[in-house]
Amino acid sequence: MRSEYNHKFNPDLVEMNEKLRKDVMRTLENYGVRPFSELPDMTEAERSKWFFWNLHENLDNFRKLEPTLIGQIMCTQTTVSEGQSMEPNKSVMEKRLALTCKWHIRLVYSAFQNEEAHTIGEGSVDLLVSDSPPLNPSLRKNQKGYLDSDNSLYPNQLFLYGWVSEAVWDELKQHLYSPSPNCQTDILLRDNYVFPVKAGFDFVVGPPGSIGITNLEFRVSSYSGERRTSRRSETLPR
Repeated sequence: MRSEYNHKFNPDLVEMNEKLRKDVMRTLENYGVRPFSELPDMTEAERSKWFFWNLHENLDNFRKLEPTLIGQIMCTQTTVSEGQSMEPNKSVMEKRLALTCKWHIRLVYSAFQNEEAHTIGEGSVDLLVSDSPPLNPSLRKNQKGYLDSDNSLYPNQLFLYGWVSEAVWDELKQHLYSPSPNCQTDILLRDNYVFPVKAGFDFVVGPPGSIGITNLEFRVSSYSGERRTSRRSETLPR
C-alpha cells in the first residue's frame, strides 16, 4: 500500500500541495514541539509524528541530532510480472520487492556522547527493481523514493516507495533469503539523505507531508546466537 499523488509541475499545484502540507503539519505540531527527552514516554505513533514534524518544520536543529531511520526487515516478498510494452511485439518484465519492516529512529546526543534508538512503528516498503526510475508515480532525478505515514492506523504505519538498481538487488537478495537465523538485513535512511517534500526542496517529490529520499542504504549484520540476542536488545528495542 502506498499513497497516490500527482505532481505535474505548475505553480497552482505547488501552492495547493504546500497548503495540504501545512494542514498535515498542524495536526502533528502538538507532538513535534515536545523535547526529545520525552521520546521514551511517547507511543510509537507519537514518535513518528514527532519525527515528521521536526524534519519538516525544524530541520536545521533536528539535523544536530543526526537522526537515522532504521527499518528492520521482518518479511520479504518478490513479485515478477511480464506484460506488453509500448513497442509492438515486445514484452517487458517487471520485478518488485515488498518488505515488511519494524522502524526505529536513532538519535545521537553529542553533548552526552550517547545515542538512543526508539521504535516508531511498523510499515511496508515497495521497491521497483530496475536500472531506471519508476514512471508511475515518477520521482525526481537522483531521488530514490519517499517515506509517507498513515497515523490513523495502529500500530502506526509507515510506507516507503522507491526503487533499487539490478546491481543492488543482486547484492542484496542473497542476504534477504539467507537461511541463517543470525543474519539480519536493515534499511538505513541517514539524516543527510532525507528531506521534507515542501517548497524550496524541489529535488524531491511525494505526497504532501512526506519525506523525500536520495539514498537507500542496506546493512547486513551477522552474529552468533548469544551475541545477536544481546546486541539486538541493546541497539534496537522492539
